[in-house]
Amino acid sequence: MLLSDAIQRIQPSATLAVTAKAAELKRQGRDIIGLGAGEPDFDTPDFVKEAAIEAIRRGETKYTAVDGTPALKEAIRGKFKRDNGLDYGLDQITVNVGGKQTIFNALVATIGPGDEVVIPAPYWVSYPDIVAFTGATPVFVEAGIDAGFKITPAQLDAAITPRTRWLILNSPSNPTGAGYTAAELKALGEVLRRHPHVWVMSDDMYEHIVYEGFTFSTIAQVCPDLYDRTLTVNGASKAYSMTGWRIGFAGGPAPLIKAIGKLQSQSTSNPCSIAQAAAVAALNGPQDFLAERRAAFQSRRDLVVSMLNQAPGLRCHRPEGAFYVYPDCAGLIGKTTPGGATLANDEQVAAYLLESEGVAVVHGAAFGGSPAFRISYATSADILEEACTRIQRACAAVG
Repeated sequence: MLLSDAIQRIQPSATLAVTAKAAELKRQGRDIIGLGAGEPDFDTPDFVKEAAIEAIRRGETKYTAVDGTPALKEAIRGKFKRDNGLDYGLDQITVNVGGKQTIFNALVATIGPGDEVVIPAPYWVSYPDIVAFTGATPVFVEAGIDAGFKITPAQLDAAITPRTRWLILNSPSNPTGAGYTAAELKALGEVLRRHPHVWVMSDDMYEHIVYEGFTFSTIAQVCPDLYDRTLTVNGASKAYSMTGWRIGFAGGPAPLIKAIGKLQSQSTSNPCSIAQAAAVAALNGPQDFLAERRAAFQSRRDLVVSMLNQAPGLRCHRPEGAFYVYPDCAGLIGKTTPGGATLANDEQVAAYLLESEGVAVVHGAAFGGSPAFRISYATSADILEEACTRIQRACAAVG
């Protein structure tokens, strides 16, 4: 069997690969701390679970509308108005099998060979592969630790060509946790106004996981004139600890939403009916637990940043949101491990941490930002403290 050109243009997800490797080593009896998965350790709220159970009892186990039930679309419409000041009609909302499918459907429906998509780097691993799958070209704009992992208007302007179709903005970011302020988004909006052929995909999946001194904003909110060419993407996965329920959604121009639904009708059809009922409860129900979880994540962030900055050879930025840190490991490159190996790149640094201390992280090259690695601190403080102690010990052992 011959594989298609499209499937050969993409690579398996590096984050999922690290998680799988850590799980396999644990099964083999190794003492492994896995910090690769981008998944909250908090459970799905009980009231959300109960809504799913009640939906089953009511017999809501049949096909639904391809791109979401009216009840869930109404809940999403209310969420966008409540949290972001954005007004969308029901024909401007799509519901998908996770945020990844939302992004996949939108890009596959709108781009192809010869098109370009601007992606700030470091980036979520799936962005460039989805773009490559379509035959379009990802164009990377690098923003390192000294820039707070955020691109400037000048960088964006320089990256845009007549072939540019999308800018993908992820704030707060996976993998860095960097968040754009309202003022920074407005400055990027000034550039986009000069290039009316460029659309904006705003990936807001970590909207509710932001910390003191930072207020979340989304670009269609702060630049209302860009509303008609912005797709605002979100989902239930991170804020509501519903990763396995697979519910993503977006608001945007009706013709684009219709095209996304058309593609979905020939791929997955509707998202799980039970998961949709649970998502209605999540969006319409009490939101007070979000602040409690945010406080827990912030405490973990502060612990991890402090301990990593005490590790020889590492430099760790204090992120505005999400539950990741992205320490620069340039100080380890070229060093020799106790076993006599030279650390030539961040992939080898990640391998060394796993082999020597049993700490699984994702190397920075997977995210387009080297030399660095990503740590997810979506686990308990005790585990994080032990993991960071091991990382400190591993860093101190190279010479």
